[in-house]
Amino acid sequence: MKKLLQSLLVLLFSGSLYAAVDLNTASVEELQAVKGVGASKAEAIVQHRKQHGPFKRVEELDDVKGFGKKTVERLRSEFTVSKPDKK
Repeated sequence: MKKLLQSLLVLLFSGSLYAAVDLNTASVEELQAVKGVGASKAEAIVQHRKQHGPFKRVEELDDVKGFGKKTVERLRSEFTVSKPDKK
C-alpha cells in the first residue's frame, strides 16, 4: 500500500514539473526533447524563427517545413508561444 501511495504521489507531482516548450526561445536541443521533433524539424523551427520573426501562435508551426496540420494538432499541447520583448 505504501508503494502504491508513493507511486501515485510521484505521478501527481511529475505533471507539475512538465512545461511546454516555447517556440520563440527554445534551442534546437530543447525542441528535440519534444517527442516527434527530431533534429531536422527542430532546426527548421529555429531557421523559420530567424527568417520570419517570432511565432505569434502555435498554429503558425504549420508554416514550418516538415510540419502539417495533423502534426501541429498532435504537438499543440507540447508548445507555447511567448510574447516577444518590446525593444
